[in-house]
Amino acid sequence: MLTVREISETEHLAFVRAQRSASFLQTPAWGRVKPEWRRQSIGWFRDGQDAPVGAALVLYRQLPKVRRYLAYLPEGPLIDWADEDLAAWLAPMAAHVRGRGAFGVRIGPPVVTRRWDAATIKEGIADDGVRRLGELAPTDRDGAGARVVSQLRELGWRSQAVAGGFAAGQPQHVFQVPLAGRSEEDVLAGMNQQWRRNIKKAAKAGVEVSSTSSAEGFGAELKAFHDLYVHTAERDGFTPRPLAYFRTMVEALSAEEPDRITLHLARHDGDLVAATIAIRVGTHAWYSYGASSTEKREVRGSNAVQWAMMRAAIAAGADVYDLRGITETLDPDDPHVGLIQFKVGTGGEAVEYAGEWDLPLNRPLYRAFDLYMKRRG
Repeated sequence: MLTVREISETEHLAFVRAQRSASFLQTPAWGRVKPEWRRQSIGWFRDGQDAPVGAALVLYRQLPKVRRYLAYLPEGPLIDWADEDLAAWLAPMAAHVRGRGAFGVRIGPPVVTRRWDAATIKEGIADDGVRRLGELAPTDRDGAGARVVSQLRELGWRSQAVAGGFAAGQPQHVFQVPLAGRSEEDVLAGMNQQWRRNIKKAAKAGVEVSSTSSAEGFGAELKAFHDLYVHTAERDGFTPRPLAYFRTMVEALSAEEPDRITLHLARHDGDLVAATIAIRVGTHAWYSYGASSTEKREVRGSNAVQWAMMRAAIAAGADVYDLRGITETLDPDDPHVGLIQFKVGTGGEAVEYAGEWDLPLNRPLYRAFDLYMKRRG
């Protein structure tokens, strides 16, 4: 029998460190990056055992005007998703958060359902009859992921997938470059000709990429990143996060592990032309945030900094380099298609996860919350 109880952040971090891969959104430190949410570390225990067999970061968001919460486990929990009896894991978790005032719980199972390789995606973009990733036959279907989705439905969980675009929470579709067993030469050879040409062009133009992963080392470099990020937001039409958010992220994540978060900056003749933030947990490395200048785009700073991050991930022994979210669109007239086209050039693959799922614990309050979110959206 499995039971769930609150654990210390030290116990939680020890469990994460013992995993080959875990989302950075499920580390104890991530709770400190989100101060508007109340955070809690929980663990799963088997009878008679002192060490947890599962763990999670739970973020509690209060419903306006009432002391009731949505319990959110982004890209978690970290449990045995291959177990054919998921109810044994999820029922005690639901009971635990209900006891802490939750009217509903949202999870993001870290299980893959389908994959599409770069060649398949390129064919889809070129095909006038294909408009969405889901219309393409996947290169691979994951039976374990399909079983998780089926079990969640049977247990009363509700899928929160948003067709065609980014969900309100974490992306269901991401783009990843497999690294396990591959050298730098292998990864470079897997890229398309344009990417390889741009990496060489950046080197020939004299683009230099520096990196820092120490909290003390960020300092002025983080401000330089943020200035370029704000410039990028103005150009591309999105709302930038404040500098204070990134300072909090750097301080929290770097305090947890010295190489958890790294800032990469690409400069050309002293001018900052591209900058990125990378995060790594175990063997999973992510491209988290990026920025690029409108000037000097011809020196290909964005390709140079991406290649620097991939090389760093390979050197750290990572199994995967994750470029995070993409939309499902393959429509050449959709402005979002440029994102997947840029990422496809790396020679990686589009990966579909099970997505986010809700379990209402108090149906009237959950309905009120659902209505509130729809009005906001």
